[in-house]
Amino acid sequence: MTNQTFSMGTSFNAGGNSPAPENSPAPSSAPLAAIIKDSDTANFMSDVIETSKSVPVLVDFWAPWCGPCKQLGPLLEKIVTEAGGKINLVKVDIDANQQLAQQMRIQSIPAVFAFADGQPVDGFMGALPESELRAFIDKIISSHGGQAEQVEQMLTAAEAALESEAADEAIAIFEQILQLEPENGRAIAGMAKAYIAVDNLDGARELLSVIPPALVDDPHVSGALAALTVAETPVDDGEIARLSEAVAANEADFQSRLDLSVALNAAGQEETALDNLMWLIEKDRAWNDDAARKQLLLFFEAWGPTHELTLSGRRRLSSILFA
Repeated sequence: MTNQTFSMGTSFNAGGNSPAPENSPAPSSAPLAAIIKDSDTANFMSDVIETSKSVPVLVDFWAPWCGPCKQLGPLLEKIVTEAGGKINLVKVDIDANQQLAQQMRIQSIPAVFAFADGQPVDGFMGALPESELRAFIDKIISSHGGQAEQVEQMLTAAEAALESEAADEAIAIFEQILQLEPENGRAIAGMAKAYIAVDNLDGARELLSVIPPALVDDPHVSGALAALTVAETPVDDGEIARLSEAVAANEADFQSRLDLSVALNAAGQEETALDNLMWLIEKDRAWNDDAARKQLLLFFEAWGPTHELTLSGRRRLSSILFA
């Protein structure tokens, strides 16, 4: 089959004559299940037409018996996954959806259509090599990225503001993002951390108490939950003094040293807290069902992946565990 790129200007209506809804849905916050999915005639309107109003969507028409489809499919999934939510992929089995294939005038497969703003905007037939496929997808993202590109820029700006301790500025930007994408995991997590930074623990707690099911395992949200757990630990100078005396009197008092690390971190003495946990792991990494390492990982989540102590702490932890 000859590879062929083609232009498309026709509109599509999965329901026959009913117009497409005018209200665009909130775009994906980029869990893999939302970026890449199988669809059919009944769900084509929501999965492709409506979603493409917020983020470009590639539709891969394929069949189980098609050899080139088996080559193209994994490459599409790989490149779309690497795009990190800037474009979605919808896969349609033409054998199971013959009416849809006829409506789209699919004459040979694989056939890939790109949709943006509710309309097909480009496409190709045949299994393109990876370099050409990347160029095609980059062109679609560049030409039709729209809101997804805007949200990515806003997220970068908000996270930079939060890192530079401009929490109020970060909150304002995260609020704008969540108006566009109410289920954006990075924005929800960033907003929660910004609330924590301005001592609005109630706001952070309320925001994280209504996490959508799709975001339960989102690493950004997990980090925000860990940060809230740490922030809710009360600062007690008397307890820090008592625990410090206990450790000084008996360095083998592992539980006091673990409790001291938690108290020190709550008091803003993160580096000393880190040192105490590293001491515990080095002395007996398996103590109390790996308690010191688990506490350290909670700190890493709370501090964030780019925090200086997270980066240095992970290096120190690796040198201990793999020595």
